[in-house]
Amino acid sequence: MTFGSASSAAASINGPADSASRLARMLEPAEWAAAGIPLLRNPREVVSGLHTRHRPTPSTAVVAVLDHEERLAASASFARRATPADGWEFRNALLASLRRVIPHDLRRRTPVRTAVLLYCREGDERWTEEDGAWMWGLRDACTLHGLRCGAYITLTKAGWQVFGEGRGGRRPSSQSQPEGLGDVVADPAVLPLRTASGAAEVLRRTAAR
Repeated sequence: MTFGSASSAAASINGPADSASRLARMLEPAEWAAAGIPLLRNPREVVSGLHTRHRPTPSTAVVAVLDHEERLAASASFARRATPADGWEFRNALLASLRRVIPHDLRRRTPVRTAVLLYCREGDERWTEEDGAWMWGLRDACTLHGLRCGAYITLTKAGWQVFGEGRGGRRPSSQSQPEGLGDVVADPAVLPLRTASGAAEVLRRTAAR
């Protein structure tokens, strides 16, 4: 994984106070790597499956819930507007999408399901403030929905990468054609998914894929 940083395409500074608040709602790569995020057994299978089902384009987020055997239980996709990256806004959008597609697990003492986030964006593999805001938002949304916080994955022209794990690949990418669903999922029990597209006030609705 590359630990450089790049400015977010969506970032703009409205003032010192606003900037400070937004910066407090994002996670640096080192913080994310130290957070004990569970490793994916087969990240390429997860990425390819989500890419096939949702066909994300830049600025599209795909949130998915995996069961204890890493099978896909539900997923949702939505696109965000070009507004300043803010973990609080991202958290609300992710939480709204999770509530639409799967019941919460707040009654459990220990979470058994894990939420992962695939974000398709422009730029290269370097961390951006936008990535940091998505990380913060995912972690908070998982806490509020009773889920384990799982991997944060970016999808760019160069391919995909799992932040904090040093794993990635060239395919799929933001420009590649999705694989056939049968080529991605070997277990037919995984196929019937609940999918939806949702958005908070700052996000526009997109069709579920």
